[in-house]
Amino acid sequence: MLDLDRQDELRGAIELLYFAYRGFTDRPDRILERRGLGRVHHRILHFIGSRPDISIRGLLDLLAVSKQALNAPLRQLVEMHLVTALPAAGDRRVKNLRLTPEGERLEAELTGVQARHLQTAFDRAGPAAEEGWRTVMAELAELAKG
Repeated sequence: MLDLDRQDELRGAIELLYFAYRGFTDRPDRILERRGLGRVHHRILHFIGSRPDISIRGLLDLLAVSKQALNAPLRQLVEMHLVTALPAAGDRRVKNLRLTPEGERLEAELTGVQARHLQTAFDRAGPAAEEGWRTVMAELAELAKG
């Protein structure tokens, strides 16, 4: 059991994380909304953009979502010509995903907005704070794995 002072500190940290995430996603959400897309589409675009030719199975594993959760938004991105799904060279049953030129432009716009947001925060906080943030984020990601 945490003592009351620590509980208050952690509650404050939770609120900072919530407000930081809200600010970090606000502008990209508005860009996506104009296209009828949402945050799940953004995640898909981001990870396909950073891992061209990722298989659908690989994307499912990376995002830790079910086929059902991925199917509709991925299909929408393909229908909007933002993502292509091509048979893998070694096994035509496997579909590899890649951004189209239009998908690359959208992903670059979204990533650019978020990169500038982080850069400003890192510049203001300083290198030691950035290193500490990266350590905490890595630990949170590791804890999320279960």
